[in-house]
Amino acid sequence: MRFDLFKIVVTAALVFALAFASAPYFAFRALRAATAAEDVQATADLVDFPAVRKSLTGQLSPAQAPASVEAPSIWKDPIGALKRAIEPLAPPEPKVDRYLTLPGISALTRGYKPGAAPPAARGEQPLDVQVKAAMKGPWPSVPYWGIDRTRIAVKRPGDEKTVTVFTFERRALFDWKLVHIQLPEGER
Repeated sequence: MRFDLFKIVVTAALVFALAFASAPYFAFRALRAATAAEDVQATADLVDFPAVRKSLTGQLSPAQAPASVEAPSIWKDPIGALKRAIEPLAPPEPKVDRYLTLPGISALTRGYKPGAAPPAARGEQPLDVQVKAAMKGPWPSVPYWGIDRTRIAVKRPGDEKTVTVFTFERRALFDWKLVHIQLPEGER
């Protein structure tokens, strides 16, 4: 009896450890499925939108031009002064918004940039077709795993060098949220 109790405790500890270690991967799969199904509530539960918006804004904002020594004056450069007066009236188009839509996040989880992904398979498919699609890949990899933070990398199909990295942060024992998306070098 004592040996059987030991086996049960060891088995329970191994199952707990396996579930704890694989929870970020399941959070990523849930995010991919929620965005493909256009489930707004499930996506909101899996993504920390202010943190992701801040991380993407830092990557997508154009490099700041060096400030000129002196602002143009109306007497020396009237056209330059007029341009400077009009510039703040037309803010640049926010580039982050297309990444934070359901189709945008869905494309990123499959390795594509927003708007460039082929349409996802919809509707009920036979089990053999689903298995073949899952086995074909590309499979997400885990370049970093930590107790509170995990990064999951997705390679673009057909281009192994283009990698999008998703950073998940643990909020509870098995609750993980997306807090950062690192875009590939060519898309920043």
